[in-house]
Amino acid sequence: MSRNFIWRFFFCGLFFLFWGSIGFPKSQASDQPNIVLILADDLGLGDVGAFGSEEINTPNIDSLSEVGIRFTQAYVSHPVCSPSRAGLITGRYQQRHGWEFNPARRDLHSGMNLGEETLAEALKEQGYATGLVGKWHLGQGEAYHPMSRGFDHFYGVLGGGTQYFETLPEGGAYALSGQPMERPDYNSIYRGRDKVADDGYITDSFTREAVAFINQHADEPFFLYLSHIAPHTPLQATKMYLDRYGHISDMPKKVYAAMVAALDDSVGEIVNKLENIGQLENTLIAVISDNGCAGYINNACSNLNYSGYKRYHQEGGIRVPFILAWPRMLSGGGAYESPVISLDLFSTFTAAAGIASKTEDSVNLLPFLKGENAGAPHDYLYWRSGPTKAVRDARWKMIQYKRSLLVEADLNATGRLDPPENGWGNDTPDGMVTLLYDLSADPFEQHNLAEEFPNIIRDLQARFEQWNAELPTPDSAILPALRSTLTEIDGQAVQLIF
Repeated sequence: MSRNFIWRFFFCGLFFLFWGSIGFPKSQASDQPNIVLILADDLGLGDVGAFGSEEINTPNIDSLSEVGIRFTQAYVSHPVCSPSRAGLITGRYQQRHGWEFNPARRDLHSGMNLGEETLAEALKEQGYATGLVGKWHLGQGEAYHPMSRGFDHFYGVLGGGTQYFETLPEGGAYALSGQPMERPDYNSIYRGRDKVADDGYITDSFTREAVAFINQHADEPFFLYLSHIAPHTPLQATKMYLDRYGHISDMPKKVYAAMVAALDDSVGEIVNKLENIGQLENTLIAVISDNGCAGYINNACSNLNYSGYKRYHQEGGIRVPFILAWPRMLSGGGAYESPVISLDLFSTFTAAAGIASKTEDSVNLLPFLKGENAGAPHDYLYWRSGPTKAVRDARWKMIQYKRSLLVEADLNATGRLDPPENGWGNDTPDGMVTLLYDLSADPFEQHNLAEEFPNIIRDLQARFEQWNAELPTPDSAILPALRSTLTEIDGQAVQLIF
């Protein structure tokens, strides 16, 4: 062995020892982007400036849409919180794995199917640090805990929501049934598996924890799932946010707008942190809502002119604001107009990480957004909640609701129907109400064309039944349907089961 070779070997060893001790910059160590998913709760299309809000200001979300892509026909897979989140986190229609209905506080000892791979698990396999900050709502028992489902870090609420503050701060306000109270065990705050006290405004607390997670993992690829409760009830806000809407006299509207302001500030803080650490260009950011805004908060929120609200399979319940930004890879400032669904985030995120984890329902959106694929991501989108059925193609949408002979007097104090002992079944003794809309001409679903186009109904029914045949029946869901209410659609009383 030559003397020169020995010296070269020696100095190379010193070089790698030196660099190994201080670490390689992230850009050298990996081309994988960071991935940040910001999920709002019950945020309507009309609550975001970039989608048409004229009352609520969302400058940070709007700015993100200017550097990203705004989706004009974005959907979720269910019009209420928990099933929608189950679809998003698995990339599969939640009916496939039995999480079809809201758990209604029955998830203390049960949860989403343990056989399902979560987005966190898929990204963890690709070397990502994974963190969930905020609302989980997919099971509270040990096996169903977020840290048992792929997340390295958790700070938040295991159930469906919580108080934004336990005592009313000076200058703060609440509306409707939002009087502050001590958090019960079901809605406590946890760090990891340990219950903790948090006396901050919870939207701000979640933002603080999300920023801390980014700081902690700034030198490695990370997946941050910032799952806000805002602006879900209870309607509660602090003075700082309320002061921005001093011109609004209606208290539910004022408090709700203030809650959206806190959510918007959170988006701004996350973007600023990424920019400050030099990672904004290399971060794929998604902002989306879990369903449309709620119709039971005295018109405090807005789905623009779309029919229906949370709980409905009308557009107002399932069409949501959705923005995707990745400055290094995607040209920003545009709008994508083909229908997409929250299930698509699974394949999109894992493909961006390096290896797409495909499911039968999730589509990688990146080739479509880059112009590499000129087609549409989906030919059909589907929804089911017990007897409720819905399907849409590029133009037409069919909905079938359970016709009901019950009346408003049958509702309990919560505005819901008391369920049978084993939950609401899939039977429809009084038949179904069939609705057909031409979304290209009537996106607000004002004109039911079912009688005029029976051939379209037959085609969409056949498509739905083909999809439905792949699924377990609603009766075999992990938890039965306990929540239901009544509404009138197209002049007929129908039962919404969720």
